Amino acid sequence: IDFVIELAASGTKVLVMAPHGGSIEPGTSEIAQEIAREELSFYLFKGIKISNNRDLHITSTRFDEPCALEMLQDCEFVLTIHGEGSDKKVVYLGGLNERLQMFLEKSLNQAGFDTDKHNDPFLQGKSEKNICNRGKSKSGVQLEIAKGLRKTFFKSLKASDREETKLDFYRFTAAIREGLARAQVL
Repeated sequence: IDFVIELAASGTKVLVMAPHGGSIEPGTSEIAQEIAREELSFYLFKGIKISNNRDLHITSTRFDEPCALEMLQDCEFVLTIHGEGSDKKVVYLGGLNERLQMFLEKSLNQAGFDTDKHNDPFLQGKSEKNICNRGKSKSGVQLEIAKGLRKTFFKSLKASDREETKLDFYRFTAAIREGLARAQVL
């Protein structure tokens, strides 16, 4: 009654995760699912409480849900989608896979999206324990998508309004897929 887990294992190198999906960090599960589409494996932990979904937030270094841990064993790279709280229209790239970050950053910038590194070390995904760094390669990518940017993807960030996506949502997810393809991890 508080959360739901949605997943699909496709046997690809990449696992796209939204460990704080649903109404925990609104918009992240929709973004992750659109990036994955039918081709990539995905894992969504979605808060579905009427209120106080933030109570379901488990830090990325402590995220140990059994289905997620099992999926990590079968993938090479993990791409986690998070929601950062500022009103900026920016994507903060983190994680230990700097090569993949470079391809994603270039693709996002070419599509007109601003990227940066977050000043807060807890939002940089540099810990080996971070869920994004726990695939076979031990280096993944964490995207912290600012609230201001996520707002441009949907009618609003309310649960019912996230069903109505806007053009920027598709431009953003296509840019991520393009970066993954350029990095030859698709």
